[in-house]
Amino acid sequence: MNLTKKIFALALVSATLPLLTSCERHSASEHYYLVSANIRLPYWQTAYAGFGKAASDQGVTGQLMGPDTYDPTAQVKEFRSAVAQKPAGILISVADPKLMTPEIDTAIAAGIPVITMDSDAPDSKRLFFIGTNNLQAGRLGGQTLVKALNGHGNVVFFTMPGQPNLDERLKGYMDVLGEHTGIRVVDTVDIRGDSRVAFDKTASYVSKAGGEKVDAFVCLEASSGKDVAEAVKRANATGRTIIAMDTDDATLKLVKDGTIAATIAQKPWTMAYIGLERLADIEAAKVKKIGGNYATDPQSPYPVFIDTGTTLVDKNNVDQFLKAD
Repeated sequence: MNLTKKIFALALVSATLPLLTSCERHSASEHYYLVSANIRLPYWQTAYAGFGKAASDQGVTGQLMGPDTYDPTAQVKEFRSAVAQKPAGILISVADPKLMTPEIDTAIAAGIPVITMDSDAPDSKRLFFIGTNNLQAGRLGGQTLVKALNGHGNVVFFTMPGQPNLDERLKGYMDVLGEHTGIRVVDTVDIRGDSRVAFDKTASYVSKAGGEKVDAFVCLEASSGKDVAEAVKRANATGRTIIAMDTDDATLKLVKDGTIAATIAQKPWTMAYIGLERLADIEAAKVKKIGGNYATDPQSPYPVFIDTGTTLVDKNNVDQFLKAD
């Protein structure tokens, strides 16, 4: 066998071994759950696609669970339902850490590995967190906002207070704005999981005759950006800066036409893919006991945080994201 053929044969074996290993280590009887707080959002459909691909690659079964509207209490019930099935592992984006922390701890005590993604419950006994560095995402947005406003103007934020990822993004923005006294936060609006609240509030602000002008609207979660943009469009309120979050098709098209100045892209597909992959690794390792203090353990088998990265999307690169959508 010549050298080229040998190299090709080794490459073929190397490529095939992970597939064979996965088949040997796992089976379709292994069930894993991805639990979100609003499964209808395009963001979570994208995450579920990554979760499903990982399940297929590992030869296991993956299922999406959660309420179809934003409802932290309903998420707790869905999580309990998943735990009752005694799955091989659960990946969860936490809507309310106060509600979910004891539930996660109960699952861990029952020997069910739990990893958080997208939004964390850092005081729980979850193994680790996979997702965006939300503080840095907020700082990226803040820098973009300062540049768009030339350091001066009034801003309204749309968020859901108490959800850790959104709170961290807001802190990141405020870290940046604290260095620019010409920018003032007029309001921080709790949309309570309903993007129509953002639409109504925006419409109110842009229609005020003789009132204080709002120069920028910042959306810290995925659903409100397009509703804010629609309110601005309807009022023909020119000269307003909108910064959104995430990359559903409607948001990207509004970036392309200039209504939204920029949006911050996350990687929900990657978060969910890695989450299931790591849960399957834990199952294959037959870990006898979980639930240690991994954050402070110098010999912890798990990281504290896996950062899946962010990208600023504006008119310069939006076509790349639209093609991939």
